[in-house]
Amino acid sequence: MEQYVLKENPDGSVITVRDVQNVLLSMLKDVDKVLKEYSIPYFLNGGSALGAIRHKGFIPWDDDADIGVLREDYDRLLEALKHLPDKYLFQCFENDKRYNVLIPNIKIRLKGTYLEEANKLLSNRCTGYEGCDGLFIDIFAYDSVSLNKMTGIGYRIANYLLMVPEIIADNYLHINPVHIKKLIVWNARRYARAARKTNTEYVGFELTWLWNGFYPPYNFTKEELLPVKYVPFEDTYLPVPNQYDVYLRRYFGDSYMQFPPENKRFAKHITDIRL
Repeated sequence: MEQYVLKENPDGSVITVRDVQNVLLSMLKDVDKVLKEYSIPYFLNGGSALGAIRHKGFIPWDDDADIGVLREDYDRLLEALKHLPDKYLFQCFENDKRYNVLIPNIKIRLKGTYLEEANKLLSNRCTGYEGCDGLFIDIFAYDSVSLNKMTGIGYRIANYLLMVPEIIADNYLHINPVHIKKLIVWNARRYARAARKTNTEYVGFELTWLWNGFYPPYNFTKEELLPVKYVPFEDTYLPVPNQYDVYLRRYFGDSYMQFPPENKRFAKHITDIRL
């Protein structure tokens, strides 16, 4: 197996993507145990789901782990995460107003590790306590979306406009724009309510996540996502969307089982790491 080196230490040792994946796997097992105990349905999201089906584990060059939950389970999820082992903490806007609402809704971090993300526009400003910069699992909330592109367009325009001062304040001026963040979150909830009024069956990334385009590109029915199916993942079993073939085709295209060209097989999320 090819080694994807993330960092060479001063003593000549290296940290590879596989080293990171082994830690992430342990974290996923702990999260799975707690969410099972509290009956919180969740599924591997995006590239993590693709890895489960195509590789029966991590994509060999993938250096992160993502999971998804429905918005309707979100509050119960927050309560369940309080029961993770003490070596973890979780960050979100609900428990720390410094959290950047434009990144995934929740980060579960492993204390005693350090990770610097590649994307400076999405910096996490939650600092000042143990484990604040640790290796993490991202959690995305899926809320109601409408296939009618005109539904809630005002909320969508507003959040795109609010992105600019939020990023400038949070990431360049180092000012916590709490009121802007609250408005972005409020707009996201309002959009989802507007979508539900159209009797939509579809859910997708919550409107706080604006990085995939003006209109939500990945929309799924709840029946396509739930109930989840547990499939082999490395040395364990983890959940993927119920109709995972539909999910992956919509997310990655019909050729999702084909490997990308070699020049596109590289880790892209981590610029510095300590395990």
